[in-house]
Amino acid sequence: MTAHISKDPLHGVTLEMQVNALVERFGWVKLGQRVNINCFKSDPSVKSSLKFLRRTPWARAEVEALYLDSLKEAPAAKADDADPWANSRGNKR
Repeated sequence: MTAHISKDPLHGVTLEMQVNALVERFGWVKLGQRVNINCFKSDPSVKSSLKFLRRTPWARAEVEALYLDSLKEAPAAKADDADPWANSRGNKR
């Protein structure tokens, strides 16, 4: 039997996982600048953010869109980190 692989990038990713990933990547200050909602600006916490995002569909959509955009940017950054000598090889010859 083959396993079903979802094409939805948010499949299996909870809202809490998204918020934690965005906070880790941007921090609360930059996250509040990117998504203009008070729960990211005024005394931010994951718990208060989740409570607001679960009740506010437009804000949740913005957070999900930012999370998806950050996934698109992440592989390029990781590719550079994978080979720390990539930039120095061309300069040696």
